[in-house]
Amino acid sequence: MSQDAYRLISPSGNEIELPLHEGTTGPGVIDIGKLYREQGVFTYDPGFVATGSCSSDITFIDGEKGVLMYRGYPVEQLAEHSNFLEVAYLLQHGDLPTADELADYENTIRYHTMLNEGMLSFFKGFRYDAHPMAMLSAVVGSMSAYYHDSTNVHDPEHRDIFAHRIVAKLPTVAAAAYKKNIGQPFMYPQNHLNYSENLLHMLFAVPAEDYEIDPIAAEALDLLFILHADHEQNCSTSVVRMAGSSAANPYSAIAAGISALWGPAHGGANEAVLQMLEEIGDASQIPKYVAKAKDRDDPFRLMGFGHRVYKNFDPRATIIREMCHKVLARLGRQDTPLFDLALELEQVALKDEFFIEKNLYPNVDFYSGIIYRALGIPTSMFTVMFALGRSVGWTAHWREMIADPKGKISRPRQLYTGPAQRDYVQVDAR
Repeated sequence: MSQDAYRLISPSGNEIELPLHEGTTGPGVIDIGKLYREQGVFTYDPGFVATGSCSSDITFIDGEKGVLMYRGYPVEQLAEHSNFLEVAYLLQHGDLPTADELADYENTIRYHTMLNEGMLSFFKGFRYDAHPMAMLSAVVGSMSAYYHDSTNVHDPEHRDIFAHRIVAKLPTVAAAAYKKNIGQPFMYPQNHLNYSENLLHMLFAVPAEDYEIDPIAAEALDLLFILHADHEQNCSTSVVRMAGSSAANPYSAIAAGISALWGPAHGGANEAVLQMLEEIGDASQIPKYVAKAKDRDDPFRLMGFGHRVYKNFDPRATIIREMCHKVLARLGRQDTPLFDLALELEQVALKDEFFIEKNLYPNVDFYSGIIYRALGIPTSMFTVMFALGRSVGWTAHWREMIADPKGKISRPRQLYTGPAQRDYVQVDAR
């Protein structure tokens, strides 16, 4: 047997060699492409917890060691030295940009932030209390109706235009959704502001007076966008890849990713953190709720602790924790009880043997929700903010998938457990 293959022996004694492919780093994968053809069986892996759905050179995660790298760069280095648009360029183009390349990219994003006025009219048709994620998904899906002249997925120039438009226009769409909810007029983007500053302006400025952008708020948003920019083959990214594999227009693939992100088990987790804190109420109730979390028969769960992928610690949480405390020191005093509760719960989780033993450390969702609340961003907008950062990863993965010459339309198989063949019975004989 070859050293770069696995040998599989079926119950009938048939033997098959399955190729083993090694990546740059991390575990290898067994190629099961000929398993059904030669053995007549499929693999079974609900939730794809042990299945490599594609090859990718974008992001690497080592959950055991708490490692997250974008294009080989540790996220800690990027968070310390880079900014969101530089990270966006890295993810979309493969390498860090030169000074000139970064300036050109920033200008491209800056001058594509405005929306077609017809798109703004869409918001008038939504109910005043429509969820921002519903509006975000719908408006992004409509973009193909406005930019149909550049949706040829097989044209590299069209792919570039699409990727730039998504990153540039999504903050404008998000801010418009927020303004719709609160009944204020839309604010147009300002080309002299950077990415995060522009978003804050569109969210919180009003035509009647000047708006002063807090640099700590802009810095915090930029960091959050970097940390949320990509996370390998997560649910929403896999949805974007699957939808895009049919060669559908790319805006529909991103809209599908937005819908997947909306789920409380995915992008809605930071929203669940704030709901949990509000349920706990105040610090005096922490022992009671910690006991409930330890009780296997109690349905209560502490949200924002632990992670499906990271088994020891979430590297993003380590980075964002410092920013969280920085933001609270500067901006969080207007909601002191809630933030004091969050900080007290954080300390309990870091010291309690139950949490330590089960690796239930505060994760990125715990801190991001607190930061958004301190910045004045309502809970309904939390997942929208997540989508702004993750849009970069979505477009990078879509481009990688659509340009792969070996790419195929996604078509998972199943274990069928329904009735065996039955004969039709006329209705009067049933």
